Amino acid sequence: MIKKVLIAVIAIVLLLIAAVAIAAFIAPTDCSVEREVTINRPKEQVFSYLKQIRNQNEWGPWFKKEPTMKQEFRGTDGEVGFVAYWNGTTDDVGEGEQEIKHLVDGERVDTELRFKRPFESKADAYLITEAPAENQTLVRWGFKSSMPRPLNIMLLVVDMDKMIGKDLDEGLATLKTTLETR
Repeated sequence: MIKKVLIAVIAIVLLLIAAVAIAAFIAPTDCSVEREVTINRPKEQVFSYLKQIRNQNEWGPWFKKEPTMKQEFRGTDGEVGFVAYWNGTTDDVGEGEQEIKHLVDGERVDTELRFKRPFESKADAYLITEAPAENQTLVRWGFKSSMPRPLNIMLLVVDMDKMIGKDLDEGLATLKTTLETR
C-alpha cells in the first residue's frame, strides 16, 4: 500500500515538473507595453522637457508613490550617459537606476532601467515625439523587457500590459496637464 502511494506521489511530482518545463518553453519571454498621448504644445518644447530625466519627478507616476525616496544623479541631464538612481523604502518604488543610452534630438530618448529591488532585472524604455500638427505633439512612451525561463511563466498569469500600462497612462496624463498649463 505504501509503495503504491509513494509511486503515485512521485508520478504527480514528475508530472508537475514536466508541466512547468513545458509551460516555460511555451510562454513568451518578451513583453512590451506602449501608451501615447497628444499634447497641445510644439514638439520642440515637449522634447526639450522630456529628455531631462529629472523632470520625471514632476510627471512620472513613481515619484508620487514615494516623494521622499533617495535620489542621486550622475552626468549631464538630457545627454547620453546621464544616470538617475533611486532607492525607495517600499517595493512599489524599489531601488534601481535609469540611464540615457541613446538620443535622437527632437525625436527620441532611449533609456535602460536597471532594477535592483524588489528583484533584479533590466528593461528598455523609450519616449518618442511626433508632430501631427504645428502646435501638437504625439508622445509615445514604451517599455520592453525579457524574462528568462522558467521565470517567464509569470507572463502567463501577470498582465504586464495592464499593470505597467496603468502607470504609463497615469504618467502621460500628468505630462499632458503639466505641459499644457505652463
